Amino acid sequence: MIETTAQYRTPARLFHWSVAILVLLMIPAGVIMIQEEIARDLQNTLFIFHKNAGVLVLLVVIARLAFRLATPPPPLPRDMPDAQKRIAGISHFMLYALLVLMPVAGYVRVKAGGFPIEMLDALGVPSLVPRSDALAEAAKSLHYAGALVLTAFVALHIGAALYHGIIRRDGVFSRMWPPFGRGAAGAALASRPHRDG
Repeated sequence: MIETTAQYRTPARLFHWSVAILVLLMIPAGVIMIQEEIARDLQNTLFIFHKNAGVLVLLVVIARLAFRLATPPPPLPRDMPDAQKRIAGISHFMLYALLVLMPVAGYVRVKAGGFPIEMLDALGVPSLVPRSDALAEAAKSLHYAGALVLTAFVALHIGAALYHGIIRRDGVFSRMWPPFGRGAAGAALASRPHRDG
């Protein structure tokens, strides 16, 4: 019997895909902007994008966590192995934790280093941390280590999504797709023949 897995609600899917797009843009921007050989104008543009996108990521993740607490996610398929459910739970927890840690560490690194965050500065938000080179360096190290771990978990998350969407075709991918509405794309994916894999 084929199980049709319930989708996340539209706000949860919009939060998810907004963060996904920002993070998938910020990772390469973060790698490129620290290269010494790139043009200064490009480097400055990438730094500005990376800093301000980090603020957006933190705000969206906080909103998503609040929505998730108020609106629990749909259950995973009953036939999904318990080990996969545990791995999914751990990876989701780590993604949420890293998506909070990374913007906070980035903020501390920038503000403690005496640099602007244009979006917050334009809104008149005062710095929440003191000017401190030692604090900036510690936050920089944490941000760098966190970036490596986050990249690994993002890759794992994408791999799992492709596994469920292409190989198992068990409706897990369609819980979060499409970003808008409940349309035919999710229903069609959920209704394809199930294959063990």
